[in-house]
Amino acid sequence: MRDDYALRAFRAIAEHGSFTRAAAALDVTASALSQTLRQLETQLGTRLLHRTTRRVGLSEAGQELLQRIAPALNELDAAMDALRQHGDRPAGLLRLTVPDVVAIALLDPLLGEFMARWPDVKLDIHVDNGLSDLIAEGFDAGIRLGERLQRDMVAVPVGGPMRSVVVGSPDYFARHGRPQQPRELDAHDCVNFRQISSRAIYRWEFAHKSGPRKGQWFEIAVNGRLTVNSIPLAVRAAIEGAGLATVLEPFARVALADGRLESVLGDWLPPYDGFHLYYPSRFQVPSKLRVFIDFLRERRQAAEVAQAAPRPGRTQRPAQR
Repeated sequence: MRDDYALRAFRAIAEHGSFTRAAAALDVTASALSQTLRQLETQLGTRLLHRTTRRVGLSEAGQELLQRIAPALNELDAAMDALRQHGDRPAGLLRLTVPDVVAIALLDPLLGEFMARWPDVKLDIHVDNGLSDLIAEGFDAGIRLGERLQRDMVAVPVGGPMRSVVVGSPDYFARHGRPQQPRELDAHDCVNFRQISSRAIYRWEFAHKSGPRKGQWFEIAVNGRLTVNSIPLAVRAAIEGAGLATVLEPFARVALADGRLESVLGDWLPPYDGFHLYYPSRFQVPSKLRVFIDFLRERRQAAEVAQAAPRPGRTQRPAQR
């Protein structure tokens, strides 16, 4: 048995928490993967995993082993990928961690085009709204809002500024009225959002729209009977009239366009810095990641040009002199 394969198999099981999902990621059968793990445990003379019918968890020895081998395997993967880049085409596995808004609004429309352009690059995309440790978890890069990135990361903007929206259903507004300023949210039923990483309740963010404090941000803790940790669920609750929700605009775009949701407090909502692709500053960028970055930049520029172009059938307002 190749030790490196057995250790990679163990790492995959630990990361996925499932023999079935790990086997799919490694393109082997679950029974073959189980046999490899048993052989590794026999060789080491200790149990690495606790198995039940519902889940797979690490034993104390397994936790210690994973902590020790993960950095070494990640370095080995990086070295192998770097050697592959000497070929004619970028190749290898590109592992990314992204939040669901990026998966839905940014990557979903582009994945087919990227994979057609670079057929030797494989993508492994992990959707997670928390902040992942890129090095410890074996990711090549991640995409997050710029304000959430650690200082030791190289950050590349891959999307323009974004805004949140405060939304509710037409029926909700008919029954409860529309808040004209953030402080009036105290009189409304709001959908609270529990943040994935900290588990804290998100405080809604606004910026003063006028006066001496114009542009200054402030936060409000809203009241509500419903708390979720899923943004799509918050949108669905707002559509069903359960209360007001605040989400990044791409999550509510379709429902706003078709009238299931309406927005309020738009003048009080500041733009965010936008999404950035990030990777460790000490990381030598392999060509598989470089072509992905260049591709996202290219599509962003194309979208900006298309947005700036005048639409057919519409006349542009003359510039004010």
